[in-house]
Amino acid sequence: MEILKSNNKNFDKKLNFLLSKRKNKFQSNSVSVINIIKDVKKNGDKAVLKYEKKFNKNTKIVPSYKSIIKSINSLSPKVKKAIDIAYSRIYKFHSLQKFKNISYTDEFKNKLEYKYLPLASVAIYVPGSSVSYPSSVLMNAIPAIVAGVKRIVMISPSYKGKQNPAVLYAAKKCKIKEIYSIGGPSGIAAVAYGTNKIKKVDKIVGPGNIYVSAAKKEVFGDVGIEGMTAGPSEVTIVCDKYSNPEWIASDLIGQAEHDNLAQCILISKDKNLIEKVKIEIFKQLKEIPRTSLAKKSLINYGILMHISSNKKIIDIVNNIAPEHLELNIKNYKSILSKIKNSGSICLGKYAVMAMTDYNVGSNHVLPTNASAKYSSGICVNDFCKRISYINLSKKGIETLGPSVITLANYEGLVGHAQSVIKRIRRK
Repeated sequence: MEILKSNNKNFDKKLNFLLSKRKNKFQSNSVSVINIIKDVKKNGDKAVLKYEKKFNKNTKIVPSYKSIIKSINSLSPKVKKAIDIAYSRIYKFHSLQKFKNISYTDEFKNKLEYKYLPLASVAIYVPGSSVSYPSSVLMNAIPAIVAGVKRIVMISPSYKGKQNPAVLYAAKKCKIKEIYSIGGPSGIAAVAYGTNKIKKVDKIVGPGNIYVSAAKKEVFGDVGIEGMTAGPSEVTIVCDKYSNPEWIASDLIGQAEHDNLAQCILISKDKNLIEKVKIEIFKQLKEIPRTSLAKKSLINYGILMHISSNKKIIDIVNNIAPEHLELNIKNYKSILSKIKNSGSICLGKYAVMAMTDYNVGSNHVLPTNASAKYSSGICVNDFCKRISYINLSKKGIETLGPSVITLANYEGLVGHAQSVIKRIRRK
């Protein structure tokens, strides 16, 4: 892993190249994704099953109720308790995200209202197959539950025809009744357009690999998605001479083991710390089961940066706009107020990203691929729509109407002007 130094002339160019290399990888898979979506739109369940057999060795789209209960019963009480704790904390935090309806009557007795309504149906995508994430069930479903969504569908690829018992238990905890053993672009297409076995939904949310992210972008417009890119994970860690290199290395590896396209970035003004972390990384890589995957992520997309000033660190972080940011520095308050772009920010040495992935209470479905510059993580508002209600009084249209007529005529929309003129009392 190369160390980039901010005092080198070509630093910015090199950094942008490394960041864009990963972004280009996302875009290179869109053609195959489009073909899969077209196939599912045309051939429905038959196409979905074909891709399930090919990619997940799965022959059954809809798991039976009996198999779900049997799987849940096999789960250890310890894991169930951990899921229960996470559920209660995530629910508590998201229940505080109250939305407020607005009702306003002006001096002309015109009444304006702005009301929040829950979406009718959503599909949550839960990564599965060889690795499964019950935490992602909770992170996606709980905000929808708090918002009041009535129909929540879970799609999650099984492996060799079997769903993960912890994922199924989390779904039961969230009272999800529709569960489909499907995933990837074909799974996204199935819930976006519907098949004989699967009724379409209004919105699809949840993290996934580059193929899932590309598929969600393709179906957007026909169905809603999050206003962000929820793709392969990212973490940027800012540390100083007081940071523990063993801890920092473990934080980077914890993110790298998600996906070979995960991106782990380390930033520090202390070159000695960077060297120590580098040694620790390759020492600790030998200690985890997903060594090969994490190693690919770190070597291909990991970045170590030796930066000379706080100002430069702030500029770099805002440019990267990371999904997760850890400010593992003694005086994080000195730069915190100037950091504007990140999905979530962990403050201090004990606030580790891995905790936020599970039971702290905040959401772990966050913007990736620099989309934190314009969007946020999943919240209750993502499962609501907002409608304006307008009730104009006679006095209101007669008082405000003339200025509307003026503007409408100025814009060349004479029909607009006439529809107002006809309602104003003739003098």
